[in-house]
Amino acid sequence: MFRKLIIMIAFVAGVISASAALPLDKYSINRKDLPEAAREMLDEHFPKAKVCMVKVDRHLLKKTDYDVRLTNGAKIEFSNKGKWTNVDCKKKSVPESLIPKAIRKSIARKYPEENIVRISRSTLYYTVGLANGKDLKYDRLGIFQGELTKEEAEAFGAEALAEADNTDETQH
Repeated sequence: MFRKLIIMIAFVAGVISASAALPLDKYSINRKDLPEAAREMLDEHFPKAKVCMVKVDRHLLKKTDYDVRLTNGAKIEFSNKGKWTNVDCKKKSVPESLIPKAIRKSIARKYPEENIVRISRSTLYYTVGLANGKDLKYDRLGIFQGELTKEEAEAFGAEALAEADNTDETQH
């Protein structure tokens, strides 16, 4: 019993010392700190915007993710493989090329005067934020699932990144 306790204490001490030596977050303005897929996405969909900050989130027990802020005010979150999980353009429109065609058509019919200013995706759903503050949920086929409350939309955003990490693991 005493021996097991000593081994467990040594193991916990080793994990703590290893995590203390690992810098968890890194801030940069260099695009090269991003995975190639993230750099390509920025080049394709935000060609004129410059990166003003890259936050590399290193987590002890889960994969690294990336938060990028652009000089135009947009914030983009990427999974560890460089797939975007969340795009928030604040008051400006999300580039149309990021929004699935079925979702664009649905929003144009239901909310013809509104701009899409946010979009998040997970393995099962998209959430779309409109300039009027409404958050809409669509399945991966672009079929409207309903409006979300603010709490649901925030919870979805947190889940999207975790699901993207899991998807990246299963694709290997």
